[in-house]
Amino acid sequence: MTNRYAVVLAAGQGTRMKSKLYKVLHPVCGKPMVQHVVDQLNTLELNELITVVGFGAEKVQDQLGDASHYVVQEEQLGTGHAVLQAEDILADKEGTTVVVCGDTPLLTGETLQKLLDHHDSEQAKATILTAHADDPNGYGRVIRGGNGQVERIVEQKDASDEEQAIQEINTGTYCFDNQALFQALQNVSNDNVQGEYYLPDVVEILKNESETISAYQTPDFSESLGVNDRVALSKAETLMKERINERHMRAGVTIQDPTNTYIGPDVKIGQDVIVYPGTVLEGETVIEEDAVIGPHSTIKDCFVGKASVVKQSVATNSRIGERVQIGPFAHIRPESSLGDDVKVGNFVEVKKASFGDGSKASHLSYIGDAEVGSGVNIGCGTITVNYDGHNKFLTSIEDDAFIGCNSNLIAPVTVGKGAYVAAGSTINKDVPAEALSIARSRQTNKEGYATKFKSIKKD
Repeated sequence: MTNRYAVVLAAGQGTRMKSKLYKVLHPVCGKPMVQHVVDQLNTLELNELITVVGFGAEKVQDQLGDASHYVVQEEQLGTGHAVLQAEDILADKEGTTVVVCGDTPLLTGETLQKLLDHHDSEQAKATILTAHADDPNGYGRVIRGGNGQVERIVEQKDASDEEQAIQEINTGTYCFDNQALFQALQNVSNDNVQGEYYLPDVVEILKNESETISAYQTPDFSESLGVNDRVALSKAETLMKERINERHMRAGVTIQDPTNTYIGPDVKIGQDVIVYPGTVLEGETVIEEDAVIGPHSTIKDCFVGKASVVKQSVATNSRIGERVQIGPFAHIRPESSLGDDVKVGNFVEVKKASFGDGSKASHLSYIGDAEVGSGVNIGCGTITVNYDGHNKFLTSIEDDAFIGCNSNLIAPVTVGKGAYVAAGSTINKDVPAEALSIARSRQTNKEGYATKFKSIKKD
């Protein structure tokens, strides 16, 4: 197979975004635009991927990490000048180079593969990814000759009235014979309205050298969307959301109200899962079959097992077993692990805690930095007191223990297997297995005191 390379153009500051955040790092469905692009390129079995960065280079490198090599375009002198920054790495190599803009998050690996296949079958020196636009305003126009081959690409600002009427537009994505690309870049001029070195001029240079210039038109115009401002960002978000939701529905997921359901691109959902409105699923979340999520639940970087229910709750970076009941209004904080058949009810917060199979904290409790065994019942209002102002400590509640309502377990402390803690107790010493622990003051009744107190208040 021919060697394949890719150059991602990500040096533009994006002043029209009116943002402190580097343009290509603005998220679409929870993932930065440039990450969408690189993820799709990585489906092509590339030999080398190079990202051209400028303003905010370090933040782009932090996002992409070792997935790319980086070159810096210190001055923004156009797309041709940007690609030229990769000359030292690529110029002498044989193969095909794909050039993609880092602000085109809707471009798919499938379309890129078809572009490459078309480029190879035509034995072209350059192939342009084009699209038909009902309203082509703002896009470069693809000018074809009488035989249908591409003659050149003209930018909107440089186009004549006749050329501006053309509806086939340049998406800004290309395939080039790598060596032909860098040779032609040496001859690109900045003699245009913007005074920039345009990458599309390479097409005209190669055409004048009688090289074959081809074009592959994607049937999906939305893939051509480049994000230059917040309006386009919103459009990209909407289109990506629709694409993701449709993919899950066609795979057997019920999404009751797709317009009000937000699912990240890397989320995996099993068959017969039901997702209710207002749900947000983010990151590397996995939802297994027959689960019910929502309404109004947010789950990020979690595993949710079969037939579990997460209702009006938040869960982050945690593992949730099968047939678990969460919510309403529960909060599963990072590094928690819930076994099978667990119940975490309304207004319960779990943080960095594990629950064994069948354990329950049904309402109004905080369980943090804790190891809870199997078959444990944690009563209403229970708190694991895990923090002394300087350090966090562990609470251990062993299998089949029963914690009465309104109990404080002051860590580090262990409640043994099968033990009982009486309601209203504050426990600061270990409770042996099968013991009953009562830690509260003896009740004192003062007869008639209430009547006396009320008379004092009247005076």
